[in-house]
Amino acid sequence: MRSITAAVLAASRVFAACSKEEPVSAPQGDIADPSAELSVLFDEYFERNLELNPLRATSIGDYRYNDRYANSIGPEHRAASTAMDEEFLARLLEIDREALPRQDQLSYDMFRLNREMSLEADRFPGHLQPINQFYSALNSFVQLGSGTSIHPFKTVKHYDDWLSRIDGFVVYADQTVDNMKEGVRQGVVQPKILMAKSLPQIESQLVDSAEESGFWAPIENMPAEFSDEDRERLTAAFREAIENKVIPAYQRVANFIGDEYMAAARDTVGLYALPNGPEWYAFNVRRITTTDLTPDEIHQIGLDEVARIHNEMRGVMEEVGFEGDLTDFFEFMNNDDQFYFDEPEQLIQGYRDMSDHVSELAKDLFNVFPKTGFEVRRVEPFREASASGGLYRTGTPDGSRPGVFYANAYDIKARPIWGMESLFLHEAIPGHHFQRSLQVENEGLPNFRRFGGYTAFTEGWGLYAESLGKEIGIYTDPYQYFGALNAELWRSIRLVVDTGLHAKGWSRQDVLDYMYANSPVKEARAVSEAERFMAIPGQAVAYKIGQLKILELRARAEERLGDQFDVKDFHTQVLMDGPMPLSMLETKIDDWIAQQL
Repeated sequence: MRSITAAVLAASRVFAACSKEEPVSAPQGDIADPSAELSVLFDEYFERNLELNPLRATSIGDYRYNDRYANSIGPEHRAASTAMDEEFLARLLEIDREALPRQDQLSYDMFRLNREMSLEADRFPGHLQPINQFYSALNSFVQLGSGTSIHPFKTVKHYDDWLSRIDGFVVYADQTVDNMKEGVRQGVVQPKILMAKSLPQIESQLVDSAEESGFWAPIENMPAEFSDEDRERLTAAFREAIENKVIPAYQRVANFIGDEYMAAARDTVGLYALPNGPEWYAFNVRRITTTDLTPDEIHQIGLDEVARIHNEMRGVMEEVGFEGDLTDFFEFMNNDDQFYFDEPEQLIQGYRDMSDHVSELAKDLFNVFPKTGFEVRRVEPFREASASGGLYRTGTPDGSRPGVFYANAYDIKARPIWGMESLFLHEAIPGHHFQRSLQVENEGLPNFRRFGGYTAFTEGWGLYAESLGKEIGIYTDPYQYFGALNAELWRSIRLVVDTGLHAKGWSRQDVLDYMYANSPVKEARAVSEAERFMAIPGQAVAYKIGQLKILELRARAEERLGDQFDVKDFHTQVLMDGPMPLSMLETKIDDWIAQQL
């Protein structure tokens, strides 16, 4: 629920320090210049925030705190976060905003919004619902410990750091149980259907020996250069930690959920049913979209967009000569064997094959490109049943970890080939990989902007990237274009069903019925998506709202600039300063347009 503004120190110093794993001190001394004062404030906040949230440091390649795992849902950590927000907001307001240059004013406004939103989020008890099937620290810890995520396992110190990090995780796991018990007392509990999906994920880690655990992988993949003494010591230490700390921690959480929490979980599925739920959801929507749109307004936008896109789909039906109505066409697209692979690896390889081709085509629409590497991986088996169709993990600016597009190949007959091009554009090139890599590579940004984000901007860009398919030179197959329309339709459906669930009292079945009636979706995806909306209320509405704003700004620029409009320059303007609230993006693009006239 808290704003994510993890970052590092000043850009000129950051990665030299990170690579050496040495602490860096913020500049000292009296600051008379407002811009310099602002920069020092940002640097100090980032350094303290990284220390408070060590996984954020790890995620950007700063390994100084790799031996720690924050109990972020515990009372001490939450109080410390609140105190930091209050302190830095007060200090920010002492700086004369009007004395700052335009770019610093933008940073000032974003930092203020982040602190204010973070403080407002404290009003709502998200910490009492620490587990769901879509996102859970217990799931992400498996990824961390397997060596496939952000914690490195390249040196002996990395291994020793992990053993220490396990101790922090055990505290977090026990805090999870304490918080859920308090949630039961306050009536702030998860839907029963979500916990029924969460429990098997946790139980998958309950194995009989360390060697059977995913946490054993770093031992199996231990670097050859480690000495025999270190190999023997670490092997014994990992076995002891996994069998006597990690597995028992998962067992305690699983026991509590199965023995107590499941009985207290609720049959309702919307946030409206919780104490102060309607206000909580309205806040989520406002925070995630960075707009003042209400749930009712977003619901109507969704209904209008669904109707518009259905008409576009009918055009594809005519192009391919399909006879029947839209429902018949959905049935055909859903079930014809030509649209599906037989093996999961075919899907993953298909995405890998797109990389070089789309990268080359993107040169016609972009004049800035990321340096960070990129690769495609399959979503891990332990979480694929509940994961979305695809997701992207940002790489590190120093190139030590590439950006990764995780593609979900679970239930391969629910993963149509016609959806691949649009998903690749969204998650990879020129979507998240372009936007996020260019953002973290931009050393000119204050680090909270360089490593922070706004969902409406980031996901709005991803969906906007999908709309570039024909312009970039793909979607030449009408069925792939249908897939792009369906992807956009899906984000429009999200506006309807997310607000339906959390503001209008829709049931899980109401959501599924709406999905089946309005899109060619298979049951596996429909169920996982519906339950995703239940798990993270409001997040799904950001995509379409952000895309519509970017499209609106492009249309405005094209109309006002006429022959002077250059799509490459427009894309640079949108991306060059990193994510920002949509209202600030609008002001920025309007200023850019005015400068061209």
